[in-house]
Amino acid sequence: MNLEQFSHYSRDRVDRYLNDQLTQYDAADYLHEAMRYSLFNGGKRVRPMLVYATAELFSESNRLTDASAAAIESIHAYSLIHDDLPAMDDDDLRRGKPTCHIQFDEATAILTGDALQTFAFELLSASYNEIDTDNLADCKTRQLRLIRSLSRASGRFGMVTGQMIDLNNVDRSITLETLEKMHQHKTGALIRASVLMGAQSVGIEDQKILSQLDKYASAIGLAFQVQDDIIDITSDTQTLGKNQFSDSEANKPTYPKLLGLEGAREKANTLKQEAIEAISPFGDKAAPLIQLASYIISRNH
Repeated sequence: MNLEQFSHYSRDRVDRYLNDQLTQYDAADYLHEAMRYSLFNGGKRVRPMLVYATAELFSESNRLTDASAAAIESIHAYSLIHDDLPAMDDDDLRRGKPTCHIQFDEATAILTGDALQTFAFELLSASYNEIDTDNLADCKTRQLRLIRSLSRASGRFGMVTGQMIDLNNVDRSITLETLEKMHQHKTGALIRASVLMGAQSVGIEDQKILSQLDKYASAIGLAFQVQDDIIDITSDTQTLGKNQFSDSEANKPTYPKLLGLEGAREKANTLKQEAIEAISPFGDKAAPLIQLASYIISRNH
């Protein structure tokens, strides 16, 4: 499959899984209406794509792969809801639609983020008896590894710390080292977890393999944020789906601010090459991951 085909495959698969899990609840409930609004609002599903692409380097995706992709997307959706709140980034547009607290209200948005965060771990800890594994004990071991990987990536060792660094440095001059540390946590941690959990979901434990995958994931995680900073100033509001110059107007530290626009573009290209070099030894099956690395720095929204 080319990248467009793989994107459709990943989106359809994770969306079907998320929808199936959410139908266990009362669809008329206001909270679940807000959860659905935030989960199915046109996201590119880059993180689930990384989960499936990595799993399929080694084996066919299974139910734990689906759970991993859905859990990561749930954490991502929760983080965007909270990022958009008035106390955080105070944004009123997300993917061309009103943000959760605008569409509903601020209290509902907070609770929706909370619900999506716990929903992620609900998915990973469910009882599974249909995955391709030799025994139930092996399945439970994989589940524990997945839960630990996601909790570290999304909590105090990962995304939340990145957001805290971000908030603490508004209106401040920071070094490139601090900026990279912020984004390795805020954006990079969840992207690295996507790759790691894709491998873990099909039973990969070899530390040499996981380390090589992490080199790829670390590079694209940072490249993703560099490109985000670039398109914040080069794309218009309609293309972005959120307000143009939102980071600049909030006086947030960005790569173009520290490196200049061309310097930021060079940085993104260098990171792309590092990612491709890291994943190339996996051969033809790595094609979707290689194409994703190129897509990440060529996108305009």
